[in-house]
Amino acid sequence: MSNTKSNPPAPERERRDERKAQDERDRENARELGAAGSQLSTAPSEESAAGLPAMGVIGWIRWFWRQLTSMRVALILLFLLSLGAIPGSLIPQNSVDEMKVETFKKAHTTVSPLYEKLQFFDVYSSVWFSAIYILLFVSLIGCIVPRTGQFIGQLRSRPPGAPKRLTRLPAYTTWRTGAEPEQVREAALAMMRKRRYRAHTVGDAVAAEKGYLREAGNLVFHVALIVMLVAFAYGQLFKSEGGKLIVEGDGFSNTLTQYDDFKSGSLFDFDSLAPFSFTLDKFIGTYERRGPQIGTPRTYEAHVTYEKGAYGKPQKTVIKVNEPLVVDGTKVYLNAHGYAPVVSVKDGRGKEVYRSPVPLLPIDNNVTSTGAIKVFDGYRDKNGKKTQLGFQAFFVPTFAGNGKGTMFSQFPAADMPVLALNGYYGYLGPDSGLAQNVYQLDKSKMKEFKDADGKQLKQRLLVGETMKLPDGAGSITFEGIQEWASFQISEQPASGWALTGAVAAIAGLAGSLFIQRRRVWVRVTPGADGVTVVEMAGLGRSESAKLPEELADLAVTLIASAPTAPEADTAPGTDTEPGSSPEPDSDSVEESSEEPAEGAEK
Repeated sequence: MSNTKSNPPAPERERRDERKAQDERDRENARELGAAGSQLSTAPSEESAAGLPAMGVIGWIRWFWRQLTSMRVALILLFLLSLGAIPGSLIPQNSVDEMKVETFKKAHTTVSPLYEKLQFFDVYSSVWFSAIYILLFVSLIGCIVPRTGQFIGQLRSRPPGAPKRLTRLPAYTTWRTGAEPEQVREAALAMMRKRRYRAHTVGDAVAAEKGYLREAGNLVFHVALIVMLVAFAYGQLFKSEGGKLIVEGDGFSNTLTQYDDFKSGSLFDFDSLAPFSFTLDKFIGTYERRGPQIGTPRTYEAHVTYEKGAYGKPQKTVIKVNEPLVVDGTKVYLNAHGYAPVVSVKDGRGKEVYRSPVPLLPIDNNVTSTGAIKVFDGYRDKNGKKTQLGFQAFFVPTFAGNGKGTMFSQFPAADMPVLALNGYYGYLGPDSGLAQNVYQLDKSKMKEFKDADGKQLKQRLLVGETMKLPDGAGSITFEGIQEWASFQISEQPASGWALTGAVAAIAGLAGSLFIQRRRVWVRVTPGADGVTVVEMAGLGRSESAKLPEELADLAVTLIASAPTAPEADTAPGTDTEPGSSPEPDSDSVEESSEEPAEGAEK
């Protein structure tokens, strides 16, 4: 049996040799630069697998914590959070509209059970969404706290001294001058401080650093994200939101029983509702009457009278779209508008038993509306027997004509209002114990009125017209029109903090993207022939064409205090012939052909 060992393939040997050579260059750069190339960022350094502890319980905990607090995992969690919000935008939510959720379940019987198990109808309070939210919160805090401490330490420290060989830095220039070394160093120090560099003299060189706001912007961005997360979480826990439909002349008091619907956070205190009330004096709506935008609202405003507290002074104001009424942190938004036909009902003996405006719900942009009129009490037929009446109502503010199909409105203003009614009598079910929709008529225990031909009784009414009920059962009259407005009353705490966090995040992100952290060194030494040698070099956190340009500008400024020596020989690092006077402009600032120094992060 042969014991010969096969050699690895040539490409593999080449890759291994390249890695060894790169490692050797990195170690050499580290030795050359020392502290000069370090701490240009507060990002935590990556550890090799060889440096990790034994993977016991403590080792696994440390490994998990390092992974969780890495920026890579924070970005992944942020991406997952945005993905998790997609179902909440596409699928109806119980926290927003339970009726829509029930309608969705009836229409999608196959996927609804799966959605329920995945908590897709309660996305923002689901276990999996909360887990992502909390992990992101912990990850950001674990990322920011150590980096903040490190950044504060950098602010308190001074820029490190110059490395031994400035020629290894990405941007470098040099010249010789007849000025004294101390004079050149003082001029360089004054120039750097004037340019808002943090600068000091270390040995024979001036060390300067600029661009700390880059790291400050990075930290501000992440702190702002935490502020936004906390603000959103606080707002969800302590928020309140409800809706109220109000007919002209009616009012609202901010108590729980006054709401048509009400939702709140799990920690909301109902006793903390802001004490105020308001009355809808009138609603004014005007619409474009010609052109391609016909029917588009031009004026859409609710004139109200409101009072703060139980004994507040009445004040008048106008609520418009996106211009809410604000009372003690609670905002009253104008949501929708519609019509409430005023009807009166008389029984078989001619006694008026019902008169009220009846709000109807719009079903299109021209305010074609539907609803129900219900007479629960007081009605008696011609024989004196108590019963209940119900009318299916269909209303158009501007009648489109006497077509044979379903009537519709051709304009949202009340130019020619028509009310169509179908009549029923029987039991409406108010005592059944089941919640009823005020805009729908439960006809399961009711009978329809018949006309003289035995067909269903239905009639279209103009304002002032009356529909007679058969067999002396009474009548219903279309008396007039009032308008209604729907309001959303909401209290969203910490919204100001959320806005502040968003603005701070944008400002911090802009700073971290557009500000470059860089260091500049000016070494001044006497040459062998007694002529002073000036060397300038720069190192940035990332590669940028602006660094050589900035170094050239600094060199041009410094050369005014340290002009080139007329009899200077060729300076190291330049292509100038002996006896010439090189100008250290952008052409003389060369980029090193060496590998980028450690600390010049890509």
